[in-house]
Amino acid sequence: MRNPIYVALDVPSPEKALQLVESLSSSVAGFKVGKELFVSAGPDLVRRIRAAGASVFLDLKFHDIPNTVAKAVAAATRLDVQMLTLHASGGAEMMRAAEEAAQETARGLNRPAPVVLGVTVLTSMAREDLNQVGVAADVGAQVTRLVSLGVQSGLRGFVCSPLEVAGLRSLAPESTAWVTPGIRGPGDAAGDQKRTLSAAEAIEAGATWLVIGRPICADPNPKAAAERILATLRPTA
Repeated sequence: MRNPIYVALDVPSPEKALQLVESLSSSVAGFKVGKELFVSAGPDLVRRIRAAGASVFLDLKFHDIPNTVAKAVAAATRLDVQMLTLHASGGAEMMRAAEEAAQETARGLNRPAPVVLGVTVLTSMAREDLNQVGVAADVGAQVTRLVSLGVQSGLRGFVCSPLEVAGLRSLAPESTAWVTPGIRGPGDAAGDQKRTLSAAEAIEAGATWLVIGRPICADPNPKAAAERILATLRPTA
């Protein structure tokens, strides 16, 4: 069985992050580096994780004018990350520029292009949150709109709630990567996540990769926690 777990390194220091990488590398598919860690530790941490042989999902959610985002994506590609994110709400031109930058930069380096993932609606947002920022559509309609626009713009993957994956797969090519954050187990607190499922439920719905943070990193034994979650994904006899 392919291991679908990316651990969110939502920790404040590079030392703690690298401890988690060392203990978890054999039990997970890779690691997500988000804003807190990247701002505190920078590109060097990504290089150190890659040097350890682990895959990196760089989750900085780029959202800017197309040229600026394209340059940021090119820089991330040179860091040799395997996935990175941008906000699909940045529009078609921005998404096209990002995908083209990833492909062109990777060709020049003779390596696979990272998967540029469109972030649809944050899993911390519900309909009332969208309405507050002027989006009249409900969450499902907005996610569908952004995925369709992303597919038209050439994106090969998306970040969305596990609750929405099953209904979105028909909008994109079969090879599309679906990354689902906010995965929680039956005994885990939801925290600030409002649209969640368990790991097994998300895979059943069609998720490609599961981003799991607190249920693993906050556990007294992160490796055991990751392996417990992975065990729930193995087919039973």
